[in-house]
Amino acid sequence: MRKVIGIGETVLDIIFKHKQPIGAYPGGSSFNAIISLARSGVNTTFISETGNDLVGQNILCFLKDNGVDTANVNIFPESKSPVSLAFLDDNNDAQYIFYKDHPHDQLDFVYPDIQPDDIVVFGSFFAVNPVIRPQIVGLLDYARNHGAIIYYDVNFRSSHRDEVMKITPNYLENLEYADIVRGSHEDFEVLYKLSDPDKVYNSEISFYCKKFIYTQGARPVELRADGGFRKSYPAIETPTVSTVGAGDNFNAGLIYGMVKYGITREDIERGLTEEQWDSIIACAQEFSAAACQSIYNYISKEFGEEKRRQLGQKA
Repeated sequence: MRKVIGIGETVLDIIFKHKQPIGAYPGGSSFNAIISLARSGVNTTFISETGNDLVGQNILCFLKDNGVDTANVNIFPESKSPVSLAFLDDNNDAQYIFYKDHPHDQLDFVYPDIQPDDIVVFGSFFAVNPVIRPQIVGLLDYARNHGAIIYYDVNFRSSHRDEVMKITPNYLENLEYADIVRGSHEDFEVLYKLSDPDKVYNSEISFYCKKFIYTQGARPVELRADGGFRKSYPAIETPTVSTVGAGDNFNAGLIYGMVKYGITREDIERGLTEEQWDSIIACAQEFSAAACQSIYNYISKEFGEEKRRQLGQKA
């Protein structure tokens, strides 16, 4: 069975509404996607680090309980696990404050088994952090040389706005490694002060990666790809409890769709058909909408069971 390998930070997300905490859940950009994929019956591995504290122990147990391979999650005894505060506004959109107390990022891991058409997902500041850049590049080279599909979620928060110049070389290199790039309108406003998907794609993305997905909350998903292909996908109207994890679960759904519909690296290099794009973006939107209907950062176990059955029927 194909595997999905996620690499990224682990955090404890504490959710606030009307200035009061209403929940605390393990999270992180790639982490959330990997949990949703594991719940949907996809074979998953996660590469990360956490502290040797109660938060870190809970996160590790949570990964294992959801069926994720944790052999490459390092626990550092002198570190405290990172915490994120997410403040929901009246529309249940979140603003974030991050607290990180690691004395030094290390990310020491052995490369997991990667086979052709396995999928590697990475993103956020973790993907451009200069301190762990050698390890990130090493994994991307290893994945590419073994025929994996590389999926990059830009996910660059405004809290890192002052570091744009410093991380730009790493960011551009990530675009070059990626087979598919997804970013939100907030990402590109921070990076380029641009809010038009065509301008973002034509001037900043297409030189490095031809397959680009631009998400913008409740507005349509914009797709740009090889040969001038472009399409808009209206957002699914859904009652929203929290948008924390909406983009991460869009990623999970798109990757689930690639597994479900048997989309290979060769298919992507050749150029996906409109029907293939329609199928995988429908999965992405469905996962994202499902995650927004609860306070959690991932799809529910019930939704995952339904997707697991569909995957089993397809296999």
